Amino acid sequence: MTGIRNRATATLAAVLVLPAGVAAAAPAQAAPAVASAPAAAPATTLRITEGQVGEVGPGGTLLYPAVTSCLTITVRLADGGKIGAHASLFQVPGEYRSDRILGAVRQRIGTRAVRAVEVRGAVGAWYPGYFTKAIESYPEDAQIPVPTAPDPDGLARAVADGLGRPHAKVTVQDLPDGDQTVE
Repeated sequence: MTGIRNRATATLAAVLVLPAGVAAAAPAQAAPAVASAPAAAPATTLRITEGQVGEVGPGGTLLYPAVTSCLTITVRLADGGKIGAHASLFQVPGEYRSDRILGAVRQRIGTRAVRAVEVRGAVGAWYPGYFTKAIESYPEDAQIPVPTAPDPDGLARAVADGLGRPHAKVTVQDLPDGDQTVE
């Protein structure tokens, strides 16, 4: 696994600058943590870190800290609540991998109506296929795909497909590094 991560890190280094420690993180076998707040909690601010999925009720705020090589996915529900996910290029121990995070969001959505899906972050660092096959899942000798140019349409399709939602509901925005707050 370390060899795969090292190869991917070297390849992606030309595309982006990783925060210290990200490339050295080892994948964990434990079940991913799920950040959450009760759906009825008014005006809650929920912090969602790399690899986590969480939810706030109507009026709540999602805070995604230190978004560098990551993408955030915010699902705006028809009732005003929000479901958020902080997708990481490399799995953080104990959290969701990139190829499992959309399934966790989809499960959270359940049968509820979705108003919109917003994808934000390091668009140029993401190959849309990372949502179906994480970097860590490639064999040691495999060529790991890397983006050659930003692909917002491909990311929108991948997220829409992963969530089982129409492509038209998904928007993608490239944002500079930093914290993201979604109200």
